[in-house]
Amino acid sequence: MEYDTQTKNRMKRIEGQVRGLLKMMEEEKECRDVVTQMSAVRNALDRTAALIVSKNLEQCIREEKDSEENSEDLIKEAVNLLVKSR
Repeated sequence: MEYDTQTKNRMKRIEGQVRGLLKMMEEEKECRDVVTQMSAVRNALDRTAALIVSKNLEQCIREEKDSEENSEDLIKEAVNLLVKSR
C-alpha cells in the first residue's frame, strides 16, 4: 500500500510527541503530565491506524471487482485490524 504525505506527516508529529515525552521523563516531570502525553500519543496512533485501515479498505473494495474475495470478508479483515490495534 502506498502512504500519502498527510499520513506520513501524522507519523512525524507522533514521533515528535514521543520525543517530547522522553524529554519530559528525563526532566522528571509530574506523573500526571507524562501520562496525559502518553494518552495523546496513543490516541494519535489509534486515529492514524484507523485512517490507514479505512483507506486500505476503500482501495480493496474498489479493486474487489477484479478479485474473488467479497466485500464482507474485506470488512471483517478491516475490523479485525482495528480491534488488534487496540
